[in-house]
Amino acid sequence: MFGAAISFPNLGIEIEKLNNTFSVFGLDIAFYGLIIGIGAVLGALLAFREAKITGQKVDDYIDLALYGIIFGIIGARLYYVIFSWDYYSAHPEKIIRIDEGGLAIYGGVIAGVLTCIILAKIKKKSFWQMADTAILGLMVGQIMGRWGNFFNREAFGGNSDGLFAMRIDTWDDTVAVRVPDTVSYIDEQCRYIQVQPTFLYESCWNLLLLILIMIFRKKKKYQGEVFLWYLCGYGIGRTIIEGFRTDQLIIGNTGIPVSQLLAVTLAIVTGAFLIYNRVKIVKGKTVKLPDTGEAVG
Repeated sequence: MFGAAISFPNLGIEIEKLNNTFSVFGLDIAFYGLIIGIGAVLGALLAFREAKITGQKVDDYIDLALYGIIFGIIGARLYYVIFSWDYYSAHPEKIIRIDEGGLAIYGGVIAGVLTCIILAKIKKKSFWQMADTAILGLMVGQIMGRWGNFFNREAFGGNSDGLFAMRIDTWDDTVAVRVPDTVSYIDEQCRYIQVQPTFLYESCWNLLLLILIMIFRKKKKYQGEVFLWYLCGYGIGRTIIEGFRTDQLIIGNTGIPVSQLLAVTLAIVTGAFLIYNRVKIVKGKTVKLPDTGEAVG
């Protein structure tokens, strides 16, 4: 019944041993960082391909990828640290240890959008067009990046015996698993927990969203619509998935999960905006987003 480092008992999947690092010439490399790096490269390549297909300069997106990845990681870490300050104020040496996990996607998205805005102004390009192109790469990074959580045994939900329930050996000496008070052990030795793999849910949701956007992106009616599709779609998925997680980032002592609040706000606002714009187009009116000369009527 027990014995594997990680298993999905209701799917018949067992992984006997799963390190969160590996060694190359004596140097320990974290799978978390490696997976994020691979996701960033694959995402950039998809964005470059889309730029080429749509007649844009690939060089602009090489610059965006370089700056966006750097500032995106910084933003993701800052977001996580700010809303986990009780822990990091007591352990300041851990602030830079991103190899141990702790990157909040919304912080990365905010930093990435700001980087895109600045770069678009410098290059005198449409921010909305650049956002429509770059967002494809971001989604690839999200899809891949969540599997870094798998290796770190983090970003999981509460107790579960559902089809996708994930069993974790918390005594595994290869990784330190933080077991929330709300999660129960399933054995008398208090060694194993069985939880919802919310990292898997989000990775699959993002994959579905990417597939749909890749299919319908050519039907967009104005620059920026694909970006808005992403914000709305991701907001809907994150609103639901965040409710399952046991490691939510909370706003002060309010008990309100900041990422869930942001997700539901984005889903409602962008969803309403998308519908409003489509109604305008049906009526033959012009859609023009702020700070860009791109318009379709």
